[in-house]
Amino acid sequence: MKKEGARIVIGVMLLLCVFSLGLSQQVKQFIEVPTSITMFQGSELALETTTASLNVENVVVASTYNDGDQTYIQGNESGKAEVVMKAGHFPIKAIDVNVIPEIKVIPGGQSIGVKLNTEGVLVVGHHLIETTKGQKSPGEFAGIEVGDMITKINGIKMHSMNEVSKFVQDAGESDKELNVEVIRDSHAIQTIIKPEKAKGDHLYRLGLYIRDSAAGVGTMTFFEPKSKKYGALGHVISDIDTKKPVAVHDGQVMRSSVTSISKGIHGEPGEKLASISKDKDVLGTINKNSPLGIYGELHRNQLENNLYDTPLPITTAAEVKEGPAKILTVLNDEKVEQFDVEIVSSINQDKPATKGMVIKVTDPTLLKETGGIVQGMSGSPIIQDGKLIGAVTHVFVNDPTSGYGCHIGWMLEEAGIHTGLLEAKAS
Repeated sequence: MKKEGARIVIGVMLLLCVFSLGLSQQVKQFIEVPTSITMFQGSELALETTTASLNVENVVVASTYNDGDQTYIQGNESGKAEVVMKAGHFPIKAIDVNVIPEIKVIPGGQSIGVKLNTEGVLVVGHHLIETTKGQKSPGEFAGIEVGDMITKINGIKMHSMNEVSKFVQDAGESDKELNVEVIRDSHAIQTIIKPEKAKGDHLYRLGLYIRDSAAGVGTMTFFEPKSKKYGALGHVISDIDTKKPVAVHDGQVMRSSVTSISKGIHGEPGEKLASISKDKDVLGTINKNSPLGIYGELHRNQLENNLYDTPLPITTAAEVKEGPAKILTVLNDEKVEQFDVEIVSSINQDKPATKGMVIKVTDPTLLKETGGIVQGMSGSPIIQDGKLIGAVTHVFVNDPTSGYGCHIGWMLEEAGIHTGLLEAKAS
């Protein structure tokens, strides 16, 4: 009986030892150290461990040092190396280090006008036609839904409302049906519609409200002067009625001037009001509308902001630190200004996302003028320690002083400037 009691006591003590070991700072640090790291040549990354020694398999590519407070890995030359953590003479964890060439782009901050032409004609609503046989909506009867994109009529690709109108009128006058193809949730759907004419009207209609373009304002994030590729906004452009992403056929970014600002308050985001320039001031093309913004090429290889007109290096998410940073944006006319923000938190991500960091506006001038982050500020570049780290993407509706930002690496991948910027992952 005594032996059984002794076993229980020993078991409890062992369990407590294991539990306390799991809570120790050293074990936590060991678990948080990533198994793979991507970093730029010339940069360094702090590891959350000071107790383990590090051995580098290829010191030409990477090296390590300890300043007494933290242990650092330095990227010396592009290539791959393995860093082995040791406790005494025993290896306890291996870290794959991928050092890539330094990438530099020019930060933006300019206010831009955006015009998108859709890949087809977007259905944004239904309406009834008052015919001699009663009220009808041929499009709704044929199964066309709000958010559908009309891409073909009688096998011919559609790009504008005028093209659709001509087919509808010709079919109505000939008393014929139309073979219509729509895209819904990435799937092609075929249907047949018979146009109807309203009483007292000479035009035939489908009973659908349609749109072939979208426009708005935002902020340029960066551009690469050699390729002329750029990225802006940091989030997808969605149709105002359907709330669905706009499928882009083509588009333009234009010079824009901020005329006034509606200040953000609790529960109600503010907004930049801007005028978009005429076609002669088109800055470039749009060929992609992705979850991380719009992308294309500029017509020239320079777009000045008079603050950072030479290329800046970029960072991986692992290099972003909590603490002070700057954003570039326009509050009046076309003048790009620099304002203070705080990086509240930053997370490593294994797939592209718009919410990679939380930022808080701390600049008194910006808070006074805007209340914090407002619509139209999306895409404003975020700079920390002389490096471009990301872009503003969203405001917190209940706290306009704060919002989200995306990491710059994902935007560069979307722009086609660099691929493979997967961030460090722990295991």
